[in-house]
Amino acid sequence: MSEQAASGGDFDVLIVGAGISGIGSAWHLQEQCPGKTYAIIEAKDTFGGTWETHKYPGVRSDSDLYTFGYRFKPWVGAPIASGKAILDYMGEVIEEGGIDRHIRYGHTITSAKWDSRTNRWRLEARTKDGAVVTFTAGFLWMCQGYYDHQVPYIPNDWQGVADFKGQFVHAQLWDPETDVAGKRVLVIGSGATAATVVPALCDQGAKVTMLQRSPTWFYCAPNVSELAERLRTIGIDEPTIHRVVRQDYMYNFYEMDRRSREEPEAMAEDLRALIRGYVGEDFQFEPHFAPRYRVWQQRLAQLPDGDLFKHVVAGNASVVTDTIDRFTEKGVLTSSGELIEADIIMACTGFRLKVLGDIPFEVDGQAVNWVETVTYRGMMFTGVPNMAWVFGYFRASWTLRVDMMADFICHLLNHMDARGAKKVEAAFRDEDAGIEVLPWIEEDNFNPGYLMRDMDKLPRRGSNDVWRHNQNYWLEREAFPAIDLDGQEFVYDGVRRAAPLAEAAE
Repeated sequence: MSEQAASGGDFDVLIVGAGISGIGSAWHLQEQCPGKTYAIIEAKDTFGGTWETHKYPGVRSDSDLYTFGYRFKPWVGAPIASGKAILDYMGEVIEEGGIDRHIRYGHTITSAKWDSRTNRWRLEARTKDGAVVTFTAGFLWMCQGYYDHQVPYIPNDWQGVADFKGQFVHAQLWDPETDVAGKRVLVIGSGATAATVVPALCDQGAKVTMLQRSPTWFYCAPNVSELAERLRTIGIDEPTIHRVVRQDYMYNFYEMDRRSREEPEAMAEDLRALIRGYVGEDFQFEPHFAPRYRVWQQRLAQLPDGDLFKHVVAGNASVVTDTIDRFTEKGVLTSSGELIEADIIMACTGFRLKVLGDIPFEVDGQAVNWVETVTYRGMMFTGVPNMAWVFGYFRASWTLRVDMMADFICHLLNHMDARGAKKVEAAFRDEDAGIEVLPWIEEDNFNPGYLMRDMDKLPRRGSNDVWRHNQNYWLEREAFPAIDLDGQEFVYDGVRRAAPLAEAAE
């Protein structure tokens, strides 16, 4: 560790996390606020975040890279990319932007305290060798994600896990050196991770069973963009290709989202038709591939080239839809009495939610309880000055919001400079009087297990779009650039603009 990396320091902006959000945010900060000093604080010894944490077989994106990639950096590979390809792409961004010299690796933040007397954040961090260093900054840009990278989620009602004599592991903790050839592998789960590991394990010679409590919706398509290939053939430059293909993907998924709400049965049948294109018209969807929820109420798992279904039809993988009674020495006994024997059991059961990295926050000596805050458009919080949290999209690529939030934050920072302001908070406007305060997200809007389990840890939302993360990129792409930074929702140095007379009269 370099002397500079262990020395802390004072900066205009501190970015927390060197994953996909932090690296993209740093790029935008350099481009749009070139006079700002900044550092990225990262607990790991390298960049990558999610893509460094997960090393399970076949780890890949669950969104196309034309939209999951950054707006400013053309993507030239297959739409659904491997974890390694994504890390390589991020590495290029870091090198091209000179971002590496700003990253402080191996620093775990232990506290974050705001002081209104100085209008500064004070962060303490512990290094790998146990040293405690201090960082201070005027603005805190939280890009550390939303889940625990060390401890995954395993249901606490599973009985007898210790009785199993084979290897039990959560996908998040998978050792890539594990040899599965010829082994019976039981994968518990049916979401994006399970849909990724099952085909990869089959390709490595394992005999795989996927045990699911309930089926998942899948989107099957060739892992190629015909539009991108055609544009390359006729000699269009890569930045233009990236922009056009990115827009094409965004429009297609907008239509899928719209139709999932307005034409749910027709949308479901379209997804089944895509699957039949890989496995034939006679494929039986009942009982293992007939989800009980509407398309897009949980994340739509992508299957490049229909790989999971191909392995199921070929007999390399089987599916059991049931719940677990208990684990045994040989495997898992289901509630219906079937014993699934295995040499390896891999739990693909999701994440443990972490709100703002579980870092203890204080504002002027008072501990912050996030549940008592209300979110401003899913990125700022009432009562917490000079801070934003990057939380991306579920129904679209996470990174679309990274780019868009960076535009907003940089505009806000530049606006504060123009006003001579040192402090900004989000606060209810006069017109928000009597607003209903509700949980972070509506359960019938999006309801994955990791959110439902820990909804009581998340900030609240208000009953209008200003005070919620609405999960709609197409609305936000219009709304964000139109935000009035002198609007009543922004309090600068303790002063809020009075409501216009017309508003007040209403």
